[in-house]
Order: sequence, then C-alpha cells, then structure tokens
Amino acid sequence: MNTQVTIAGVTLQNPVMTASGTFGSGMEYDEFVDLNRLGAIVTKGVANVPWPGNPTPRVAEVYGGMLNAIGLQNPGIDTFIERDLAFLKNYKTPVIVNVCGKTVEEYLQVVERLNETDIAMMEINVSCPNVKEGAIAFGQNAKALYDITDAVKKKAKKPIIMKLSPNVTDITEMAKAAESAGADAVSLINTITGMKIDIHKRAFVLANKTGGMSGPAIKPVAVRMVYQVRKAVKIPIIGMGGIMNAEDAIEFMMAGADAIAVGAANFINPYATVEIVEGIEKFMAEEKIEDIHEIINVL
Repeated sequence: MNTQVTIAGVTLQNPVMTASGTFGSGMEYDEFVDLNRLGAIVTKGVANVPWPGNPTPRVAEVYGGMLNAIGLQNPGIDTFIERDLAFLKNYKTPVIVNVCGKTVEEYLQVVERLNETDIAMMEINVSCPNVKEGAIAFGQNAKALYDITDAVKKKAKKPIIMKLSPNVTDITEMAKAAESAGADAVSLINTITGMKIDIHKRAFVLANKTGGMSGPAIKPVAVRMVYQVRKAVKIPIIGMGGIMNAEDAIEFMMAGADAIAVGAANFINPYATVEIVEGIEKFMAEEKIEDIHEIINVL
C-alpha cells in the first residue's frame, strides 16, 4: 500500500508528523519512538535569540485537554542549530522547523540562518504577538498575515508552511491571505485561547491569565476549519488539533488535510505518533485501500 504524501515538493513516507511545541526536537522521545517511522518531525518554535518564556504556573489541565502559556521558551537559533539540528541529522525523517518572532525582522533573521541548513521546510508561527502592531498576533489580521508571508517567502530558500490561528472570525480569509502571498502550505489549527480560574483562591490558574487550549476538546473545531480551508485554497493543508489516534487522523484527512500533526497526545502517550502511523496502515488494509489519497479530501 502507498502511504506517501507530498507537501510543497517534499515527499513524506506517511502523513503523520509532530506538532510544534509538543515533541521538542525528538530528543525527549527518541527512547520511545523510532523517529525514522514518522512522516516528518516539526520542531519546537525557535527565535533569533533565546526566549525565557512566561512566568509559572504556565500549564493547566482542563476538561478534554490542557491550557499552556509557555510563551515559546526556546534556546535561540544558534543553540538550536548546534544541538537540535545536529541530533536530527542522525535520522532520515524530513525536518520542519517552526519559526517565531515578535517583528518581521526577527522572523527573517531566523529564516536566513535556516536557509544555510538542510531542513526540509519551515513552519511560520503567526500566533506570535506583533509588538509593532499593539501585540495583536500576526495571524489575527489578514493584511499582517499577508505581509509576513510575503516577506518570509522572499527570503526563504525552503518551502514555507503558515501555521494559522483559529482565534479569528473567518479562517478562510486567513488561509486565502497566506496562499495569495505565496505560502507553499498551511497548517491548522494552532491552540484556542482559553482561561481557568481557581475558585478557592479566587485567582487565575495560569500566571499569564490566558493560555492556548489543546487536546481532544478542540478537535471538532479543528476538523471544521480544515474542511472550510480545503474548500477555499488549493495549497496543501496539514491538519492538527486534538488528534489522539488513527481514527482522528483519518477524520482530518477526509475533511481535506494532506497530512496531520500530533500534539497534546504526545504528553499522555509518548508512543502516540507511531501508533497512529500503524493505525492508519491497519485501517487501509482492513478497508482494502491501496493509496492513502483515496481517503484524502473525500467530502
């Protein structure tokens, strides 16, 4: 059977990848998962300089998922290249690096450094607050999204995936802006903004007050948005948001995703990614499906 998919000219042996921020750069999961079995490894977000992240507490459990306000803590591009990319060179799996920044210039500095490496693609995290525009996320304004996509595309020597925020009125408007500015693919959804209050302490559970919600509770929203975006753009889509098993992954693909990313599931089951790869293969065998494209965008 054929499980290969192609995203922006990059062929993956299967459609299962990791979601940024939930798998590090694979080092923490190496003892649990054969990284060579994955379609791609998407790294944690990296900036031009080290980011300390938000104050603690910054993770909270909620019904059907979790809230996180990590604040994109990362070691910066220099350490990332020397440590993380050096580790990932031991594997054949394509590497997609998630890029973050607070200004367009900061994004471009990371992109230019990554141009010198042999990564497969870059995923641009536009849920970062744009400090020059009143801290509204790049991905929450169609013009800001167009402008950063256009600027990154002009500098990048690798295909770029724009990671869309669901915290918008119309996800298709954002996807169309990314596509028209030259994005090679889009990934969605990023986390949904949420909040939790400790009623006994009369205080916010997270120091940041709000955090990004991920986990199974957001899956129906994510599937709906992937379906809407598939009808709106022609570029490849990577679907994510609450994927816990192969059935969830197949649901995203039937809605129109060309590939999927596994996020919060990694925290409760470190074997989740490979189990999903095997589950998709089992489903295809049981349903006598020879080519995975028979289940992509069938609705």
